Amino acid sequence: MTSLVNFLTRLKHEPAILVMVHASRGSVPREKGAWMAVFAEGFEGTVGGGHLEFQALGEARKRLLGGGGEPVLAYALGPTLGQCCGGEVQLQFEAVGADDRAALQRRLQPELTPVALFGGGHVGHALVRVLGHLPVKVTWIDSRDEIFPEQVSTRVTCEHSDPVQAAVTDLEPDSRVLIMSFSHAEDLEVVAACLTRQRSRADLPFIGLIGSKTKWATFRHRLEARGFSPTELAQVTCPIGVPGIFGKEPEVIAVAVAAQILQSLPTCG
Repeated sequence: MTSLVNFLTRLKHEPAILVMVHASRGSVPREKGAWMAVFAEGFEGTVGGGHLEFQALGEARKRLLGGGGEPVLAYALGPTLGQCCGGEVQLQFEAVGADDRAALQRRLQPELTPVALFGGGHVGHALVRVLGHLPVKVTWIDSRDEIFPEQVSTRVTCEHSDPVQAAVTDLEPDSRVLIMSFSHAEDLEVVAACLTRQRSRADLPFIGLIGSKTKWATFRHRLEARGFSPTELAQVTCPIGVPGIFGKEPEVIAVAVAAQILQSLPTCG
């Protein structure tokens, strides 16, 4: 997001060449649609780095100086550029200026998956900082209105909800839910609300609860007493975070949980 904002801001005052991955074959560093905006000095974004990007920068700057060329050029990564990927990338070169900003905003804005984060504690703060750079949009929910920082990423919306579980009803469909409030009692109510919503809508593909196996055993017993079946309870992931990361510092947990969210995305998993 930062690259796109910087690109469109600079484009108000100076022209650029937009370089996009038009197509690819075999093993390549970036996917179709990846882009880089090249200015007379500096650039935003990336089409994969290495010698491919070096060649693309040179071609783009030649065109900024008035040089012509085909709109799409093919680069063989192995024999031509000496990159180990070995595939082939087709790059599209397009001259853009201030009048193109609105159209570029629509074209380059990534599709964002909704994430609902319940809890504004240390891990919640660390996780929001990580998620702000990923292809997600976060609804950050807490029963304590004063817990949110003054400034957050443009992809984060802060929402006060008391009781906190009331926010579950209005979550965007396909939301990944992360539950880590300051209170085990609140956590339990949010989990119950998510499972209740799943009965009627089945539109929350990931429900993650922070905590130990012992915490989940206690929650499972209490949720069973409320009438939730083993199949329903199996929809909850607890503990959360990709396996093999054992640190308990908020930043470490945040990275492990963010990685698990990425695994759940159709384009990343």
